[in-house]
Amino acid sequence: MSRQAFEAFQRGITLEKEAQFERAKALYEDILLNAGEDAVTEKVHCRMEDIDDLIAEKAIYRRIDENAKLVLTEIGVNIAGSQSLLELLMEADAVNFDNETALFIPLKQEYIDHCLEQTPRKMAGDPGKNTFGIGATSPFLKRAGEDELRQANREEYKKIASAVGEQQDVVGIFSLPAACDMSISLFEVAQLMEKNFPGLKMITTNTMSDDEAAFLKGKDQWLDGTSLMTSLGPMDNMVEPFLRSARIGNNLLLIDQSIAGVSAPGSPEAFLTQVHAQVIFMMVIAQTVNPGVSCVHCGIPSVVGADGALAYSSPQQTFINAAMARVNSWIAHFPSAQTGGSTSLSEVTPQALLDSELSRNTLRKYGVHIVRHAMGALGSLNFFSLDKFLEDCGRERHSRRIFEAMPKDIGVIPTYFPGDDQALAGIREAAEKGNPKNADHTLKNAGSFIHWMERIREAAKKKQYYPELNDIVLETINSGG
Repeated sequence: MSRQAFEAFQRGITLEKEAQFERAKALYEDILLNAGEDAVTEKVHCRMEDIDDLIAEKAIYRRIDENAKLVLTEIGVNIAGSQSLLELLMEADAVNFDNETALFIPLKQEYIDHCLEQTPRKMAGDPGKNTFGIGATSPFLKRAGEDELRQANREEYKKIASAVGEQQDVVGIFSLPAACDMSISLFEVAQLMEKNFPGLKMITTNTMSDDEAAFLKGKDQWLDGTSLMTSLGPMDNMVEPFLRSARIGNNLLLIDQSIAGVSAPGSPEAFLTQVHAQVIFMMVIAQTVNPGVSCVHCGIPSVVGADGALAYSSPQQTFINAAMARVNSWIAHFPSAQTGGSTSLSEVTPQALLDSELSRNTLRKYGVHIVRHAMGALGSLNFFSLDKFLEDCGRERHSRRIFEAMPKDIGVIPTYFPGDDQALAGIREAAEKGNPKNADHTLKNAGSFIHWMERIREAAKKKQYYPELNDIVLETINSGG
């Protein structure tokens, strides 16, 4: 084995992890041209099988990033009814009054660029890559042996906070796991979280008082979970809380919870383009109010099953979030948070635990940043179970040990993300018709997620990257799913 070839191969793997695939390809081609056949060139041949797919995948993500900005400049945002937002942007000279073809209020490209340049690309309390955590603000706490649906009370929140604190070796972010009842306020929950968990934490502040919301200011280990947009328009009840959080200067977790074919277009590319556009708009507003305020891109795209309910057991849910993470890590370079590790099942069963384990492992293999909802959630985020949380932590601990022992030269795995050159037109059509369900683009792409999963499954049959870890693709194949 040539030491020179080995070192060149290691540089190629590093370039892949930095998403510099064309440079990695050139390096691999040079190795094959100049090195003899040995163990290194065998590994290089293996990487060359993937490199063109990775180059093509990154090109689609670059288009998503570019088109997301075009959504804001060419289609616009439906803020005509929000006096606060409209006045804010007009005062900043951000509105393009010369655009006569936009459906809504269009922004100036240079203003978007200016705001994004001010948005920090690093977060002070960053727990690092492939961080999995607790929390979905589920409406109900799941209690063993009880069928009654209730929120968590003060004593139960004490137990939850204590349990999370005891699992710090695998819990990377402690988000609000379930709604609380009248026995404890949201601010008091935050105090329990602060007392028991020193790592990254997230809570929503929209129902807090001004003084309570300001509790998060200047604290690197806290994120203010907030949202503003849905279907290219603001949520009226979130405008003032959003502006308040930005003005305070809290670290903002900008949440977009769009659903494919329901509140956003149906094709994967058009779906992520709209999600990305809405988060970028939130960044623009945040930077307009408070230049330099920290923002975490929390576009958490969701899919529905045949029954119309959120489908957190579906591999589609896992892969669309892995793709959203790559838009950020490969192209936009914003700190990001995704959803994953949950299940559609509502009871703590072996299958529910396996659903969550497979989702976490898949997200880890494709590479994400921060993943909320990864432990303890049930019923597509409708329930939080302390029992499931502890089981999930045990499985996560086991998976992490296996993953850490794996070779480091496997390279980056393609998702074979499907392109859609009509993505921007599809977003515009859905906006014109007022509902993605009524758009021809949605109907034409009704099977796009299914076809994407078939492509991944075919690739998984040919090439297995991490055989020691449960693989959601292979598990789906074996179960006939």
